[in-house]
Amino acid sequence: MLFKLLRLSFRSVRFVFRRIHRAVGEVITRVLFYMNNIQYGSGLQCYGIPVIDINDGCSVRIGDELSLISGRHYNPIGRNQPCYLIANYGGVIRIGNRVGMSATALVCHHSITIGDEVRIGGNTVIYDTDFHVLDLNSAGNTQDNDRAKTSPVVINRRAFIGSHVTILKGVTIGENAVIGAGSMVTKDVPANQIWGGNPARYLRSL
Repeated sequence: MLFKLLRLSFRSVRFVFRRIHRAVGEVITRVLFYMNNIQYGSGLQCYGIPVIDINDGCSVRIGDELSLISGRHYNPIGRNQPCYLIANYGGVIRIGNRVGMSATALVCHHSITIGDEVRIGGNTVIYDTDFHVLDLNSAGNTQDNDRAKTSPVVINRRAFIGSHVTILKGVTIGENAVIGAGSMVTKDVPANQIWGGNPARYLRSL
């Protein structure tokens, strides 16, 4: 009887903690959005606290009903990280309506566009930049990072991105496309197709 009572007490405390943690996280997220001049619509849902760093000359515009899941309490799939919204060197991030992102990192030095009703699985990373110049004489010199190659990334409406996916610069993913978990996407994915693997390749049509 004592052990049952202890378990019940533990679960009750955990439930209350998570409710408080979510409420506090949502307030902090909204403050971070404001401080980083992020424009966003109604219905924002935040689970945990994202990492946000939007530099001068960059912009982020988010539609209605964005869902951000950050941290181990809300999507326990392993290797959890918070969501990251990072923009530098004039990067522009555009996120449509009813988008869900779980432990997702967007690192933007050019432009990243995510259409309506896109779902992005846990620990996916999207990069529109090489980060570094491919020059041995400049390797490790952060002052040369602004010369790294960049190219826009576009994910069209209703695409589904599985967990642990890496999407590299210059990629366009078509409407209703599905990217399998753990894939490395290095080239365009047509609409209504399933791709997977490293590098990602065509698997079948929907």
